[in-house]
Amino acid sequence: MNNEKFSIKKRLKSFVYAFNGLLLLIKNEHNARIHLVTTVCAVIAGFWFNISSLEWIVIIFAIGFVISFEIVNSSIEQLADFVSPERREKIKSVKDLAAAAVLVAAITAACIGLVIFIPKIIAM
Repeated sequence: MNNEKFSIKKRLKSFVYAFNGLLLLIKNEHNARIHLVTTVCAVIAGFWFNISSLEWIVIIFAIGFVISFEIVNSSIEQLADFVSPERREKIKSVKDLAAAAVLVAAITAACIGLVIFIPKIIAM
């Protein structure tokens, strides 16, 4: 157990580290930029179609779901590359599985977007 005293300054600094991680993700990961663009499109569409509070909750959750998995995937890839710079089949499998998690999250989010927005587009 950590016996260190609680420090607001240290807690605030942890937010700085987390935001640095988000900036690194956007700067270094092409797929993260794609997710960012689709996020902006979903938010614009949400305002355009005046979606309900429940629909907003689902959209926000889907966005967080995809971005969180992208962060975990990027972390796993960087750690794997650090631990094993040479090509190894086990490391490739780990990286492929992490990428698959992002793919499943992105497909799920896309399906959510279709369920919410297609009826609104058709009703136009």
